[in-house]
Amino acid sequence: MKFIGAIVVALVVMLAFRSLVMTVCTVEGRGLEPVFQAGDRVVVNRWSYGLRTGEKGSLFDYGRICKQEVKKGDFIAFEDSLGAVLICRCAGLPGDTIEKNIVPGVVNCADQDYYWMESLGKNNATDSRQLGFIPEERIIGRACLILYNHAPETAFWRGYMKDRILLLP
Repeated sequence: MKFIGAIVVALVVMLAFRSLVMTVCTVEGRGLEPVFQAGDRVVVNRWSYGLRTGEKGSLFDYGRICKQEVKKGDFIAFEDSLGAVLICRCAGLPGDTIEKNIVPGVVNCADQDYYWMESLGKNNATDSRQLGFIPEERIIGRACLILYNHAPETAFWRGYMKDRILLLP
């Protein structure tokens, strides 16, 4: 019975840590090469811009505890409109004007708490050119460490890249 209690406590602590402090995301595309490669397991710091609380339209309104500013050039993990987690580089902050050949005319980030995210690669990368502006409430945190890389098409015990272990982006 003691073992079951210890396992339950360990699971609760692990889930609290993953939901409140840090989480791990897997890079699936090649849009951020050479910084991130397909198969990288990336640690995302949920406290880097303040801990998200609630959501618009839910029981608790959206807010951030210990809010910090997003900086241009940060690699940010965020949720798209379908709930998938993406990682992109922040290229536009609230108040910036973005001029891109891909976007007709001039696009303005002046609306409060909207960000422009870009991939490093220009071929078939999912970023603000396809998704539009990213509201602050969708930002999860900053990608702060590459734990390791495991090629997705290989077996569990193979496919690890020795030169992609514990790297800073």
